[in-house]
This record gives sequence, C-alpha cells and structure tokens, in this order.
Amino acid sequence: MTRTSRPGEPSPAVHRKARADAPAGFFACEAAGLEWLRVPGGARVVEVLDVADDHLDLVRLGSVRPDPAAARAFGAALARTHDAGAAAFGAPPRGWSGDGFFGPLDAPLPMPWGAHTSWGAFLAECRLEPAASALRAAGRTAPQDDAAFARLAERLRAGAWDDDDPPARLHGDLWSGNLVWTPDGVTLIDPAAHGGHRETDLAMLALFGLPHLDEVLAGYQEVHPLTRGWRHRVTLHQLYPLAVHALLFGGGYVPQTLALVHRWAGT
Repeated sequence: MTRTSRPGEPSPAVHRKARADAPAGFFACEAAGLEWLRVPGGARVVEVLDVADDHLDLVRLGSVRPDPAAARAFGAALARTHDAGAAAFGAPPRGWSGDGFFGPLDAPLPMPWGAHTSWGAFLAECRLEPAASALRAAGRTAPQDDAAFARLAERLRAGAWDDDDPPARLHGDLWSGNLVWTPDGVTLIDPAAHGGHRETDLAMLALFGLPHLDEVLAGYQEVHPLTRGWRHRVTLHQLYPLAVHALLFGGGYVPQTLALVHRWAGT
C-alpha cells in the first residue's frame, strides 16, 4: 500500500529533523553547511529539500553495509572537498554569518566563527578557550586543569603545530554517525561546516571508530598526501569534540579530556 502524507507531514521519501524550540538559525546554518560542502568531485552530501525555523527536510537515504571500495572512494572524495578550501580558519559556510552549532539536536552548543590566518590561533580562541570556560563553570576542572588549558592555548597561538596547509573546507563533526553508507557511496549528513585544518575531520573519523578507516585514509592520501607527523597530532585534533562530550555527558569523557589537555600543554 502506498502511504500518503497528511497536510504538513513530510513525504515518506523525506527525512525531517525537527525541534520546535531550536536555537535561532540552527537549521538554516546546517542547510548552508550542506550546500557549501557540495563541490564537484567531492564527497556526496545529502540533498536539502526544505528548511524552516523548526525543521530541516532532507532526502531520505537508503543504507548498505560498509564496503572497502566505497571507503577508499570516499577518502578520495573527502580530500577534494577539503581542497575546495575556505576563506580563513574559522570561516563559516557561504550564506551564513551567525554563530554555528556543535553537538546533538537536543543540546547543541554555540560554535563561534573566526577569520584567522593560522590554525593554532583559531583552535585556541574559537574552540578550546570557550570549552575550557564552560567546563570550569560546570565544575569539571581544577585550577591545574585551567592552567593547562591556558598553557595549551598559548602554545597554539605561538604556532607550535601550524604548517603551510591552507584552510580546508571541513564537515566539522565527521564522526562515524554523520556519514551514511548508501548504494551510491558514502554520503555526508549533519555538518558543523567551517574552514579548518584537514586533519580535524580525519581525527573525528577515528574518534569513535569507522569501518574500513584505513581504506578511507589510503584513498585520501592518493589525492592529497598528509603532512608528516599527522598521526601524532590526531589526539590534538580530537580534543575539542572530547571537551564537548565532557561538558554534555560528563563521565569518562572528563578525565580523558583533561589528560589530553595536560599532555599537549606539556604540563
């Protein structure tokens, strides 16, 4: 039997993300990010059908079992997406100028933009310092942890891990749950898109595990070889999303985050 939609109800071919009390611009920002990530030869991106203050309608995606060949093709395509570039580290997606958002639909955190010429300064000012302040306000850090955050921010601003790679066009929240293995290939959903360092997206793929990640990385490096030492920097790029998890969910994410802060701060 064919199902028909009632007035105001999305079609069965539509996936609707909805929240009546969504922060202002939440869904418009996501829609702008999806369109910005859609570049020739780049990673597949879910199609936006409609956007309003309280919902975002997307084409409903079918899913298949993860496959090594699809993983390798996705890695190559993701490199081309990154290579499309951004105006600066922290630049918002085209068509959006308000704050961004990071985190789950029911508890997104504001994600400030920036216009930095260096990745380290961007990470310090727009990601780690706001996260450190929020963790401190939530009572999840001690004075020595706050000092480690400050020391790490200082090292980042000094360019300790900067390189010559220009700002990449990032998905920004590329954990395994934000890509769908479809019959047509891996497709991106739910971005926190911005200009950043390409290693950040790759580190997010590794954070909670991804099937055939080695194939993704192999395909990526066929298009854009990564800078020497990138594997060593993975946990530095994972620090911000871990800090967000520590803030939202507490538990084991708190000691995991603080251990990394102290490690990278050299304290």
